[in-house]
Amino acid sequence: RELAEIGVRFEQRQVTVPVTGQSTGQEIVTAYQAEIDSLEAAGFHAVDVINVDEQHPQKEQLRSRFIHEHTHAEDEACLFVAGRGLFNFHVDDHVYAVLCEKGDLIVIPAGIKRWFDMGEHPRFAAIRLFGSEAGKERVLTGADVASRYPDFSDY
Repeated sequence: RELAEIGVRFEQRQVTVPVTGQSTGQEIVTAYQAEIDSLEAAGFHAVDVINVDEQHPQKEQLRSRFIHEHTHAEDEACLFVAGRGLFNFHVDDHVYAVLCEKGDLIVIPAGIKRWFDMGEHPRFAAIRLFGSEAGKERVLTGADVASRYPDFSDY
């Protein structure tokens, strides 16, 4: 209910196809094409997959990329198909922390300040969708607010 008040949609979907750290983006897209199609019908057309585990050679760089507060110019839909991670939303004077796990779909409106923490020992796979490729571009706010809140290791 609180998320809906700030325009964030949260729901759970059935995700039954196993995903491992070695699953390719194309394999994940193929496995979850029906879910992607339903989101494309809602206006989400640019799709990418993030699949990170302990063995990922760029796990620190990826964590650093998403852990800083930023915005997107378009709505973002994110479907978790394995593991979990922590989304944070900074709206007015409040920060909302949402632990997302396998089967969770979160739709974040354009312009909401956010950051995502996959933790020091990541294990998650998520399908992200935007209205267009340009929507994927993040705009850093320059604020250090994310450093003042618990990170994923505290959950």
